Amino acid sequence: MTHVDKKKKHPKTAMVIVAHPDDAEFLCGGTVAKLVQEGWKVHYLLVTSGDMGSKDPAMTREKLGAIREKEQSAACAALGVKEVIYLRYPDGFVEDTPELRGQIVHHIRRLKPHTVITWNPFRGSFTHRDHRLTGQAAVDAVFPLARNPLAYPEQIAAGLAIHSVPEMLLAGENPDFWVEIPEEAFKTKIKALRHHKSQIGAAPVPELRKRLRARMKEAGKDHGYKMAEGFRRMAWG
Repeated sequence: MTHVDKKKKHPKTAMVIVAHPDDAEFLCGGTVAKLVQEGWKVHYLLVTSGDMGSKDPAMTREKLGAIREKEQSAACAALGVKEVIYLRYPDGFVEDTPELRGQIVHHIRRLKPHTVITWNPFRGSFTHRDHRLTGQAAVDAVFPLARNPLAYPEQIAAGLAIHSVPEMLLAGENPDFWVEIPEEAFKTKIKALRHHKSQIGAAPVPELRKRLRARMKEAGKDHGYKMAEGFRRMAWG
């Protein structure tokens, strides 16, 4: 699925960095399912727990955050994701700070992913600020911070080594790279999404399946794929 020289071996590890529970399943759930099916280890990092994702006046942020983390963990189990990291920043108030970038750098250095998937922070149209700032923090964490020993040197002193991520896939507008999604991976994506009951609510699953299939067929039709998920690809040698 990547442009990397297939003769060169690399650890099959990917890291998905998003703002809220269910972001990843909608954006790249098929890609994650496909990677897992191909033997990759996939890790999730969520900046918030989605604790503002409700219009119920009786709901509290603490209660909703716990509900959404439980849903996300169940969705990840359905996908075969190896680990879910919850940073628990307040939903709706994400800031691109040195602290956040440092936490992302820490986990990049710990997990050493070949591929990082995150929100595209360079989108031209309106988007949720948490998405935009999460993507920006993730991009900056990958390059140049995680690969520079002078960035967050306390992590190096604690035993973490620098890590150069070869590839990023940015979800959002103007894709230039498409991942073909087979039927089995699509079914797994839908299965994972069904766990996000607090967000999907009473929406009929057949309608959700139909809408996402149509969107993914549209993404793949010009590239010879029955279904696809599209990204902006950034790569470093």
